[in-house]
Amino acid sequence: MGLFTVPEARAELARLRPILDELVVVRADLVELSAALTPGGEPTALGGLPERKAAEARLNELMTEVQQTGAELKGLAPLLIDFPADLDGVPVLLCWLEGDTELGWYHRADLGFAGRRPLPRDALHPGG
Repeated sequence: MGLFTVPEARAELARLRPILDELVVVRADLVELSAALTPGGEPTALGGLPERKAAEARLNELMTEVQQTGAELKGLAPLLIDFPADLDGVPVLLCWLEGDTELGWYHRADLGFAGRRPLPRDALHPGG
């Protein structure tokens, strides 16, 4: 997979939104089902072991769908997705964290999440 431009990454993120929304729901269901299956766990209306196995399988399918775009799924709780890119000749990862309204952050590929910075204005609004 190649590198994303900022507009391409934004378009891909928009396309992924329904998948990401479902990931959040399935993730929560899986946690609830797993807790119910532990000794002394609170029962849940979501079901039991078959439903947990189904939720696990669906979670894996959704994660695979995200990865197949060329984006990198770096975290599940909270969701953290990186889009490999190039910013002024520097390898970076455009970074979306669950709860972000848009793709507005990046970090150098070698720095990781702690090096996260807001995208410069000219990257957000090219030519303006």
